Amino acid sequence: MPVNRSTFLRRGIAVIAALPLLTLAACGYGSDSDDDSSKAKVAAGSTKIDGLDSVKIGYFGNLTHATALVGVQKGFFQKELGATTVKPAIFNAGPSEIEALNSGSIDIGWIGPSPAINGYTKSNGKSLKIIGGSASGGVKLVVNPNKIKSLKDVKGKKIATPQLGNTQDVAFLNWAADQGWKVDAQSGKGDVTVVRTDNKITPDAYKSGSIDGAWVPEPTASKLVAEGAKVLLDEASLWPDKKFVITNIIVRQDFLKEHPKAVEAVLKASVETNKWINANPDEAKAAANKQLETDSGKALPTNVLDPAWTSIKFTDDPLASTLDAEAEHAVKAGLLEKPNLDGIYDLTILNKVLKAEGVSTVDAAGLGTS
Repeated sequence: MPVNRSTFLRRGIAVIAALPLLTLAACGYGSDSDDDSSKAKVAAGSTKIDGLDSVKIGYFGNLTHATALVGVQKGFFQKELGATTVKPAIFNAGPSEIEALNSGSIDIGWIGPSPAINGYTKSNGKSLKIIGGSASGGVKLVVNPNKIKSLKDVKGKKIATPQLGNTQDVAFLNWAADQGWKVDAQSGKGDVTVVRTDNKITPDAYKSGSIDGAWVPEPTASKLVAEGAKVLLDEASLWPDKKFVITNIIVRQDFLKEHPKAVEAVLKASVETNKWINANPDEAKAAANKQLETDSGKALPTNVLDPAWTSIKFTDDPLASTLDAEAEHAVKAGLLEKPNLDGIYDLTILNKVLKAEGVSTVDAAGLGTS
């Protein structure tokens, strides 16, 4: 699936018009966490980093953003930021998080590859940088087993994705094209019908019979399985080494330039969090669920949490070559003009942190800041 980068990047610049914003009612761009763990717990003698009162971080209420969930819940971010307070904001969709980043409502965010690509190209490379990885996997095609018994049975059915042009939407359209099926990307109509449905209501849509399945991230996939659906395909099986980026860490470019020590503190906390998650999977799963409950008011039941958690791999590597491929998939689907992704990554600080930890550094696949 990886594409030839030199061919890909010669094809020009620009991106389709920005996707519609989905904002939360709680405030302009995202809802602030009320959890005590998100408030400062400052050790005696701690000082502010870069003179900042706070660092505002954004993430989704998804298990694929568990690095942020666990890092907030267990205090990893606050520990590294000292007397500079962590201020989390929770989002439902990538475009709204990009808007928050551009407006200065957040400084650093956990986000999927498609919104990062769109945000970067739409600003002609001026708005953001990807500074680290967070998670791989955690996306599945789940279907009604009474209607769909094999992959070929998906043809002619109604399959939900979270949003027009989002990461899972692009992945499903690309997979459908690989089956030889024709689908109009904008309308979702064709040999298979793509129904763009918010993850929050996808389980109800499945129960009502208005969709026959969904290509969705966790925990939505496991929520559907709890309603009787079955996993027909794990997207990881389509990628080399079964790895593909599902969540990256991004930062405002001006924040990166003005406050590199704060960025380093957040990245150090992210690396520490991923290390702790991988060493303590059961405790980490519980911590992520606790933060989900804090942020949304509702924890995930065990029959959803357990299978969802095991399908996600947490990594500091941004898996840059797979982001390049995902951009090509969006181009092929007609959702993206040929973009120039040169410089979308700045992994300098992350690699500094990784070297200090005595672990291997990561690569930008030729798309890094020179």
